[in-house]
Amino acid sequence: MKQIEAIIRPEKLEPLKDAFLAAKVNGMNIRQVLGCGNQYGWIAHNRGTSVMMNMIPKIEIKIVVTDDKVEEIVQLIMSVVRTGEIGDGKIFVKPVEECIRIRTGERGDIAL
Repeated sequence: MKQIEAIIRPEKLEPLKDAFLAAKVNGMNIRQVLGCGNQYGWIAHNRGTSVMMNMIPKIEIKIVVTDDKVEEIVQLIMSVVRTGEIGDGKIFVKPVEECIRIRTGERGDIAL
């Protein structure tokens, strides 16, 4: 099993959720986050003072999938959220040692 974590633009959340639904991907967590990467933000001017606004709103999505689905899901995410501009985001793939469904005690891939 692998955890796929994607940091994306907020306006790409709904199209990505629709794509996940069509691909029968279930069990996702979504969180609003602030961050910066290569984008670095922008300079805002307020009452004669320049302020670096480098914490940009993003959406963090986490899903766990079986090993054979990883590349398919990564490609799906990239095809939906890519604009070709700086700030499109990042995808991280991490190993997951165990998954346990609390309600039934099932373990492994079946618990997904």
